[in-house]
Amino acid sequence: MTGQAPERDRSPRNLSVKTTLEEEIERAESILSRVPSVCDDTSSELQRVAALDPHGGNSRNSFQRSGAISRLVSLVVRLREWAHRSLLEEEERPDSFLERFRGPELRMAPSRISNTQPDANGNNAKGIFRKKWNLFVVSPSDNAYYRWLFVIATAVLYNWFLVVARACFDKLQVGNYICWLVLDYLSDFVYLMDTCVRLRTGFLEQGLLVKDHAKLRDSYVRTLQFKLDVVSILPTDLAYISTGIHTPQLRFNRLLRFPRMFEFFDRTETRTNYPNIFRIGNLVLYILVIIHWNACIYYAISKSLGLGSDTWVFPNNTKPEYSSLTRSYVYCLYWSTLTLTTIGEMPAPVRDEEYLFVVFDFLVGVLIFATIVGNVGSMIANMNATRAEFQARIDAIKHYMHFRKVSKELETRVIKWFDYLWTNKKAVDEQEVLKNLPNKLRAEIAINVHLETLKKVRIFQDCEAGLLVELVLKLRPQVFSPGDYICRKGDIGKEMYIIKEGKLAVVADDGVTQYALLTSGSCFGEISILNIKGSKMGNRRTANIRSLGYSDLFCLSKDDLMEAVTEYPDAKTVLEERGREILMKEGLLDENAESGGLQKEDTEEKVERLESSLDILQTRFARLLSEYTHTQQRLKQRITLLERQLNQTDCGADAGEDVDADPETVNDTDPGPVVPTDGSPQQNNVQTEDKKSPASKH
Repeated sequence: MTGQAPERDRSPRNLSVKTTLEEEIERAESILSRVPSVCDDTSSELQRVAALDPHGGNSRNSFQRSGAISRLVSLVVRLREWAHRSLLEEEERPDSFLERFRGPELRMAPSRISNTQPDANGNNAKGIFRKKWNLFVVSPSDNAYYRWLFVIATAVLYNWFLVVARACFDKLQVGNYICWLVLDYLSDFVYLMDTCVRLRTGFLEQGLLVKDHAKLRDSYVRTLQFKLDVVSILPTDLAYISTGIHTPQLRFNRLLRFPRMFEFFDRTETRTNYPNIFRIGNLVLYILVIIHWNACIYYAISKSLGLGSDTWVFPNNTKPEYSSLTRSYVYCLYWSTLTLTTIGEMPAPVRDEEYLFVVFDFLVGVLIFATIVGNVGSMIANMNATRAEFQARIDAIKHYMHFRKVSKELETRVIKWFDYLWTNKKAVDEQEVLKNLPNKLRAEIAINVHLETLKKVRIFQDCEAGLLVELVLKLRPQVFSPGDYICRKGDIGKEMYIIKEGKLAVVADDGVTQYALLTSGSCFGEISILNIKGSKMGNRRTANIRSLGYSDLFCLSKDDLMEAVTEYPDAKTVLEERGREILMKEGLLDENAESGGLQKEDTEEKVERLESSLDILQTRFARLLSEYTHTQQRLKQRITLLERQLNQTDCGADAGEDVDADPETVNDTDPGPVVPTDGSPQQNNVQTEDKKSPASKH
């Protein structure tokens, strides 16, 4: 009885606790059903646990009972959501202006089979890895491929520098052989990885990257590089078993991987912004490699002939000053440098082998000296090519102004204008630099370079992408000096301007009073080239615009604008409406007039267009006339040749008939002329002669 009493006492408490937990779970499920999760699966699980105690805030001991876990989890969920929102806000949003021009980017279509689905055996990770490996192809234009080239080039340079040094200098090999073994086999591992990368390196076929592994393998196996790679990874180190580990000469086959190093240098020269400096550094590296190898070979020859055996070889290392490894290498490097640079202040050779080696070194030194002089000279010339061309232009203009006796004030303005161009790096002709690119890339480069300016121009904000390409390619940069008038009131307008940089003022006729200030992104001059219907000014400028300082403008001519908007009537309407609004504000629009419009042309412009068309027709006619004369001469020559051949053929036939007729007259008796029935005995002969006469005339 006493033992059952506590059980009765505890049962209501247990029931009450269970009921409370069930209520909390029901509340959590209702909350989760109403509030969708904004994070991933982990966050949703955390929210589910946090929802178990929605009203635990008033409990003083909430962190000591069941509410502690839910409050802790809710704090974690809030922190996670805050971090997630911060990352979303920090993501770079694509520029709408560029996106409208470029169009939608290509995206890879998602796979029909989800990568997260396990296979039949439940091996999800293995299936994903196998699938990724089967699809793994390296593109030669990727940054990852370039970084891998850096790794393999480092391994190749290690072998080219240290293998020969260890083979010649015994102290270098013996003193650190454990370190060399580690580095050797690490470079071998890099070589093996490089072979695998080459098997998965794609190439372009019809403009698309080939990802077929069979094609990639066959393409690589057929090349000379594959044979060199195979030879370079042959396990020649197995000969250590018989020769010992102190014979690094067995690793000379590792040097055959040098094409990968050259490929890295070529790609670096293409990618770097300082190609001339890189070329100089690359040339110095090649020279150092040659000098290093020559120094090692000199020490090896000295060992074979005997150290200190004569005055030419390396001194005996038993002497204290020549016993250290550092002094030995530095001395050989010094001797190699003096010999290859043809300075030749070293002791003269004594033996025949020494003479032959020195002669060979002198020949190599002459080639190196000529290479250095030629390459360094061309590099310096290329580095200063832009400056030299710009200076030549300045000198030509200075000479012209001096010859024409231009005033000093104007000459100073011209020189200052050139100084501004060079100081602000605007002396390069952009059209000349970009002329080899297709129009699409040229337009995209122009938009990226001048994006901030073009985004402020209202014309470009509302126009289509195709018209944007047309207009951007026709823009011509111009630079104006302080005080220059871009246009004057009443002048005939043949171009419009867009301000890229600088400030312009709309001034009165006195040139001092300012009505308005134009800054970057403003455009003007479109009224005069649009020739709006009813414009009282026609195609003339309506204001005076003057440059306050140095101003960079984009110029768009009337002919280019008309050519561009011909295929875009909506853009033409927008431009005319904008120009009509401006004229109405200034009171220069006659709404009753019907003449004008962008499609109309002045009489002078029509005459100019007709003259240009007439010049083109005259050029074509002259070309056709010359072709006709040449063809006529060739026909005459061929007719003359045919007549000669026909005459030779007729002469040969007549001579053959005469030869056949002579024996007949000698052997046969001539019965005399046959008298025809009509009494004309010579009629046949006369007809025969008449038939032959035309041939004889030819």
